[in-house]
Amino acid sequence: MAKLFEPLTIRGVEIKNRVCVSPMSQYKAHNGFANDWHMAHLGRFALGGCGLVFCEATAVSPEARRTHGDLGLWEDAQVAKLQEINQFIRAQGAVPGVQLAHAGRKASERRPWHGETPVTDEDISLRGEAPWQALSPTEEPYGELWPPPRRMTETDIEKVIKDFGDAAKRADRAGFDIIEVYAAHGFLMHQFYSPLCNDRDDAWGGSFDNRTRLCVEVAKSIRSHFPANKALFFRLSATEWLDDGWTVDDTAKLATELGKHGVDLIDCSSGGIGGNTPAPRFPLGPAFQAELAAEVRAKSAIKTMAVGLIWQAHVAEKIIATDQADMVALARELLNDPNWALHAARELESDSDFSMWDAAMGWWLHKRQRLFDKLGF
Repeated sequence: MAKLFEPLTIRGVEIKNRVCVSPMSQYKAHNGFANDWHMAHLGRFALGGCGLVFCEATAVSPEARRTHGDLGLWEDAQVAKLQEINQFIRAQGAVPGVQLAHAGRKASERRPWHGETPVTDEDISLRGEAPWQALSPTEEPYGELWPPPRRMTETDIEKVIKDFGDAAKRADRAGFDIIEVYAAHGFLMHQFYSPLCNDRDDAWGGSFDNRTRLCVEVAKSIRSHFPANKALFFRLSATEWLDDGWTVDDTAKLATELGKHGVDLIDCSSGGIGGNTPAPRFPLGPAFQAELAAEVRAKSAIKTMAVGLIWQAHVAEKIIATDQADMVALARELLNDPNWALHAARELESDSDFSMWDAAMGWWLHKRQRLFDKLGF
């Protein structure tokens, strides 16, 4: 059996293999509510053999959304459809997870197919969607031509911490077994811990401890509302790839602190801070961020997940087999091939008879393979 298909237990959650569906925003929600699109989108990954299926970035408040199409868990009525989806995911042997998010200064953005530019009054006439005020630790806009965010007050920060805790309580009721906090790619918590973005001189800025304080407080808030037998992940930008920016050593230090407050795994991505900083030079290539996951894992003694340009089964297997990370996360490759995990199992000689497939499909494929073998294909 390939290491990629060995189970992993975190707290009371057993994941049948090390393949994770990375959160992929669909921008198909209405007022934060999930619908049948999300059932079909997420359900196919569970049928496709992935061990952990993450729901997309899910806003903890209306102002925390990136776009009008974002999912939400800021009100109780949003729980029911997610419960239905998670029941299906669990019935296929996969673990349902949710990524809780606050966009910070990246909020009030148009969907990708509408331009990925700030929402303006023009969107009211085009789509009946109005802009809203983005919040951030700074007044510096996310990008050129973006409106400045409102600098957060102490009351704003306290509300964010509470919102994450309240969303965690709803996530539990919805049947999610794992929460991941989206603290990467220029979202709110990354804006706070980044020395390139956070220009505050109060208790939430300046020193490393102050800049990372929001991450710690959010972890504590979630843990106080999420069962102890369920798991908590954080997605961090492990490095910003920029001079004077956030580094892998910083990530390892923060990971160690988060581990003290109930965080079980660090999902290691990178980059994305935005603002008036030069574009980073990513060393793009297959699994280019796996080395970050390995370094954080070694320096913090916390579990990690590798993500980014992982599409080859043998590369994913090597990451797990060489202890670079405890899980691998795939996104766009799974959109292209929702059955990637099952195909990888055959490629890695871990499923010779289609027994990993649901019986409703596996027996057909086994019959098909026998025919191919008979015909010499």
